[in-house]
Amino acid sequence: MSGFDADRVYSVAVHDAPAAANPDSPSETEQLLLDFLLKYRLGGEFIYRDKLRANLLLKQYQLEVDLRHVGLYNDELAHAIQDRPADVLPLFENAATRASRAILFPLANRDGGDERAEASMSSIPKIQVTIHSGLNMLQFRDLTAEKTNKLVRIPGIVISASVLSSRATKLHLQCRACRSPKIIYPSGGLGGLGGGSDRGLPRVCDAPDPDGQKKDCPLDPYLIIHSKSTFSDHQVLKLQEAPDMVPVGELPKHIVLSADRYLTGQVVPGSRVIATGMYSAFQTAKNKSAGAAALRTPYIRLVHLEMSSPTAGAGGLNPFGLQFTPEEEEEFGEMARSDGFYERFAKSVAPSIFGSLDIKKAITCLLFGGSKKILPDGIRLRGDINVLLLGDPGTAKSQLLKFVEKVAPIAVYTSGKGSSAAGLTASVQRDPVSREFYLEGGAMVLADTGVVCIDEFDKMRDEDRVAIHEAMEQQTISIAKAGITTVLNSRTSVLAAANPVWGRYDEGRSPGENIDFQTTILSRFDMIFIVKDEHNEQRDRLIAKHVMNIHMNRPNQNADENGEVVGEIDIDKMKRYISYCKAKCAPRLSPDAQEMLSSHFVSLRKQVQDVERDNDERSSIPITVRQLEAIIRISESLAKLTLCPTVQIHHVEEAIRLFKFSTMDAVSAGSVEGLSRGQLNDEIQKIEKEIRRRLPVGWSTSYQSLVKEFVQQQGYSSHALERTLFVMEKREIVRFSGQKKVVHRVGV
Repeated sequence: MSGFDADRVYSVAVHDAPAAANPDSPSETEQLLLDFLLKYRLGGEFIYRDKLRANLLLKQYQLEVDLRHVGLYNDELAHAIQDRPADVLPLFENAATRASRAILFPLANRDGGDERAEASMSSIPKIQVTIHSGLNMLQFRDLTAEKTNKLVRIPGIVISASVLSSRATKLHLQCRACRSPKIIYPSGGLGGLGGGSDRGLPRVCDAPDPDGQKKDCPLDPYLIIHSKSTFSDHQVLKLQEAPDMVPVGELPKHIVLSADRYLTGQVVPGSRVIATGMYSAFQTAKNKSAGAAALRTPYIRLVHLEMSSPTAGAGGLNPFGLQFTPEEEEEFGEMARSDGFYERFAKSVAPSIFGSLDIKKAITCLLFGGSKKILPDGIRLRGDINVLLLGDPGTAKSQLLKFVEKVAPIAVYTSGKGSSAAGLTASVQRDPVSREFYLEGGAMVLADTGVVCIDEFDKMRDEDRVAIHEAMEQQTISIAKAGITTVLNSRTSVLAAANPVWGRYDEGRSPGENIDFQTTILSRFDMIFIVKDEHNEQRDRLIAKHVMNIHMNRPNQNADENGEVVGEIDIDKMKRYISYCKAKCAPRLSPDAQEMLSSHFVSLRKQVQDVERDNDERSSIPITVRQLEAIIRISESLAKLTLCPTVQIHHVEEAIRLFKFSTMDAVSAGSVEGLSRGQLNDEIQKIEKEIRRRLPVGWSTSYQSLVKEFVQQQGYSSHALERTLFVMEKREIVRFSGQKKVVHRVGV
């Protein structure tokens, strides 16, 4: 019975007991497992025998076993694997090794005298068995003490992966004094963490002396002979629970995973996985120094690692990659073909928020995204759409962001004030054991292929906002700190919400004065919405009625502005549909659409030029080639929404309409009553000059007389007069009293 882990006692039956089918002793268990590998078949094929042979021919010494098959073959065996994995899995590996020898050298056992066969048999290393189980997934908070040493299965996000290290599986030792060799098999697990390299070696030499006298070998005599020892790969991963599983007000928990041999090097930080393994504990150096003898730190010894696809959604609703049932695919196809589906989908975005349909349509485009392209020279063009909502308080911007966080398959929600540049991109940490630096990804890395919602975008510090410039356009994050230079992926859409400079949008000022962002960041947003809280009695009544309905829990008749009732799509279905479209469809432009887009872009540039000339200042919101790409992306996402492989004319028309409604409106905002801002500024200057001439310092006049003189006699617009007085009051040239009825001139 060689090859078992050391330090364990095994019993072997002496009397020939009748062959029982229940796994009592280790040898019987191993025999049962061997029989399972060689004899289990589905239909007419021996799946594990064939799988093992195929892997051996590829020189891959591993085998993935489905626990459900073991359960069908022998129920007690499957229970033993779940309840005592630490005991049964080494036996399973022995059985797999014996099975592989039987497969490769079927005649070796019969003649027994063939030394070459014996030698080549011993050259087969131990086969690694990975157990794919269909156990229910546990959450991090369910990992309690009674789960110790059981098989557990938990989903999460890998936040860091250590460098591969080599751990000894067999150590060849030699005594310094008497040169006698000794072989030991170190136990598995994370025991090596935090201890010295010599820990676990025998302290005294126990080789028998030929003369029967006691030898005087010193204490700690053994040296490790590395050339004769065997090693296997080992890697430590850190798994954190998915952000959507964390209860409010708690920090996300994480646990250490220990992976060895073929399970190493499988994942990169930021990937969502489902880990199956033994829930065990190890003693850290910290606990040792604290003097707590029995305190143990939990970790999971991996026996299987499956990638949960990024589109699987919360908690791995769909853990085995993208699997849509045929019925579901049919239903999605019908949805895409149904009439007015785009409108219906847009109305299902945050249905509890009244109106602002165009913003919801833009968010729909953001959720689906365009098609990303990789050009022959290696340049990547992004397909993700970024949207900025800029507006008055109380226009439900944050609620929209929260909804997107729920409905996008992968989403991270952060608030501007509480996010630093390192938290958004990546931070460098130091591994406490190996003292090496490693990277931990931030929000933009964890939300790879998803959406990042940034609230309070205007409250971010400038240097933090600069950190996401690269992430928004090139979709990578380059890092050079602590001797690490690397590039991380961040293929995310950004949905940002911000308030204007003065808290509310000031109609009289130019968008440039209202929006305090630099042109560099504004040009990276595909659509910029200025959300104003307009006072309009009929609309206010509708909103009030809508809000009262929601608060009174009435069956919410989702009437839109025209009073038509629309049926919603529920969140889970929206989530699945978005994943389905993203996986199946990447639309391309048709020639007609291409022609229409290029001619339209030229006219947009001309329009901006006219606005700039009238207002006599550069537009704060630039229209660059990026904006042309933005319209292309929006039209692609509209085609993707209806699973259409090419972008048609009507998609482009809708994309241009959305773009005009959002960004172009923002460019020309601030021109009032048919006056351009340039003319308005001229009038304001003339009125101010006149008032200064008419009102000496210390004098006062009534507001009404000013209106009479300037508006009725000289024909200036009343807006210009109000604006002038507002500006003069801000500069403390005039002061109002008596509810703005009297104007005093106080300063120069």
